[in-house]
Amino acid sequence: GFSISGITAPVTLTAGQSATFSVKFAPASAGAASGSVTITSNASNPTLTIPLSGTGVTPGALSANPASLSFGSVQVGSNSSLSETVTNTGGSTVTISQVSVSGAAFSISGITAPVTLTAGQSATFSVTFAPSAAGSASGSVTITSNASNPTLTIPLSGTGTSATGTLAVSPVTLAFGNVVTGSSSTLTGTLTASGAAVTVTAATTNNSVFSVGGLSLPVTIPAGNSVPFSVTFSPLVAGSVSATLTFTSNASPSTTVQNLTGTGTAASSHSVDLSWNASTSSNIAGYNVYRAPYVSNKCGSYSALNLFGLVTSTLYTDSTVANSTSYCYAATAVDASNNESAYSNIVSNVQIP
Repeated sequence: GFSISGITAPVTLTAGQSATFSVKFAPASAGAASGSVTITSNASNPTLTIPLSGTGVTPGALSANPASLSFGSVQVGSNSSLSETVTNTGGSTVTISQVSVSGAAFSISGITAPVTLTAGQSATFSVTFAPSAAGSASGSVTITSNASNPTLTIPLSGTGTSATGTLAVSPVTLAFGNVVTGSSSTLTGTLTASGAAVTVTAATTNNSVFSVGGLSLPVTIPAGNSVPFSVTFSPLVAGSVSATLTFTSNASPSTTVQNLTGTGTAASSHSVDLSWNASTSSNIAGYNVYRAPYVSNKCGSYSALNLFGLVTSTLYTDSTVANSTSYCYAATAVDASNNESAYSNIVSNVQIP
């Protein structure tokens, strides 16, 4: 592994004169090496020996662990980070002069060039995948250094996926109870989106006596928000009726179902006469009258009876009651600015013969 240069025999040196030459060590393999330079002359010491020694070490080299980074599927708007380690596997020091990343969805953190790694030393950093659109994405981390492999490339891959929301309906069942044939009853429900925004494109029932209102489709519900809707039951004949209301959307699953039940009853020959004390508040424009079924010793959901305008007196006759049914009644006052009061006292368990 040793060689000399800069001197060629014979060389004549006068008294006090010197000659300079170079010795090069170029090891072919790792490990300790020794040798000598021998100078033969006509001097009083005819053989001059100069011992040589050195140690061969493997050149610095960089390796990546893992060799590539695969982020799998990541929802658009979210991100995922993976750790990457670069190690100097050679026997000499390596200096990293640049660390760069390609691919718009990828970024690196935790390492700043220049970085010097001695033999066996490692540097760890993070790569983050933050997709802005659905679809596959690729890129790479490139590490430039003075190692025997001056450019180390680490492939990157991932897939952006669209966030999928869920849609819930409340209540799960709308129970209308008894409704006189030829009349109608309206109840309200709520649709709630979670996880991601949900777009509702259709709302259909499988029985025409139930109709859906209060929704202008398509409607997009932001995650964590709700929208109300109404269902009207208009029985044409007496008897129990059940149906399903199906909402179609881009949620998972794509359909959300609400159960609908009601009973059409023959028109009653009875009526309920209601009266109340006038409100003492100023600017009262009129009153709303509400009725609810009385079932299992409690009042159910209230719906307004005066669908075509405020009641301007303190009297109201409910002629749409069903035989063998019990009801609850309440009134509210409404002022000229359309502000509505809370319910009055509630008359409960009004029994129809």
